[in-house]
Amino acid sequence: MQQPHDNKVRKILVVDDEPPARMRLRAMLDELEGYRWLGEAGHGEQAVSMSEDLQPDVILMDIRMPGMDGLQAAQKISAAAHPPAVIFCTAYDEHALQAFDANAVAYLLKPIKQQDLLAALQKASAINRAQLAALQPASDADIDTRYIRIKTSRGEERIALNEIRALVADNKYVSAFTAGRELILDQSLRNLESEYPDYLLRVHRNALVAMPHVLALEKIPTEAAIEAAGQFCVVLDGTSIKPSVSRRHIAQLRRLLRQG
Repeated sequence: MQQPHDNKVRKILVVDDEPPARMRLRAMLDELEGYRWLGEAGHGEQAVSMSEDLQPDVILMDIRMPGMDGLQAAQKISAAAHPPAVIFCTAYDEHALQAFDANAVAYLLKPIKQQDLLAALQKASAINRAQLAALQPASDADIDTRYIRIKTSRGEERIALNEIRALVADNKYVSAFTAGRELILDQSLRNLESEYPDYLLRVHRNALVAMPHVLALEKIPTEAAIEAAGQFCVVLDGTSIKPSVSRRHIAQLRRLLRQG
């Protein structure tokens, strides 16, 4: 099994009110190199106490538990000076949005597969800038920490708005392009444009671009312009995607470039 990139052994606290579920997670952890089972808790109050005492790197947290549930426990744990990463493990998908509001770095649905657990642990071991911002108080100098929620094969995730370069609609789907990924959203361009008017700019009926990442307006070669249904495209930093620009939006895009 693949180890964390820095070879550090991550300490894992397992929290679940059902002993068989804790045993199954411990068995999976025992088969993974670079991760060490640290202890287990049966409810939220115990999880908060053990997190303070044992200082785990990652907590695998059930949500529905008697007394303090996993969401409440995660909120308390995230208030620590150096909180552990929290991965929610649950049989119920309706808590996904609340889970990310509690600063979870991943959300796994039971029955959990070992490859999904490993992927979530690796994600927790390499907390990115956006995730750190979610775990720390914001200041005026901090980057934009708004998020867009997406659905993936491993459940529901969220992506920092400032990572998005372009949003392109194709039939029934909207693709979000970042510096290294293409992600499918279930929101419309119209809703996204109205929700983030200070960040997203309409350049085509099927495309929005992130204003801070716009580099240039580029002329499309004549033979390609017919196929692209436009004469210009927009160049964005960090991605090769170049959305076409409708004639009606060219002037607004040029104003943006002059201001930059």
